Amino acid sequence: MAREYSRTQRVADFLKQELATLIQSEMRDPRVGMVSITDVEVSRDMSHAKVFTTVLGKESEQEAAEAIAVLNKAAGFLRSEMAKINNARTTPKLRFYFDSSVGRGQFLSSLIDKAVGTDQARVGDTDPIDGKG
Repeated sequence: MAREYSRTQRVADFLKQELATLIQSEMRDPRVGMVSITDVEVSRDMSHAKVFTTVLGKESEQEAAEAIAVLNKAAGFLRSEMAKINNARTTPKLRFYFDSSVGRGQFLSSLIDKAVGTDQARVGDTDPIDGKG
């Protein structure tokens, strides 16, 4: 039997959408820049939420450290704004983290493209099925 869409997942999806909008429209700090919310994990008791973000132009956690620190300092403000929008009994405490999976994915994709390119250059432009070019 298929598992039901859990409440924590619904809350996480809501937080992901609303935080992206709030950060874009309400955050005036230029150190934040263009932030994208990639994932949100909410604890089972709905008291804490891990918010995973990427920052445009920042490839590593060290480069994005300032923007993440600003977001963590603004977490209380963002939580209070979320509480105004959300009609739930509680709003989770927010903690922001840099999501390096996007950068890793791009790196692995470039490695695969490079390997395919060198493979094609070595073999030539032959068709792998019948060996004809």
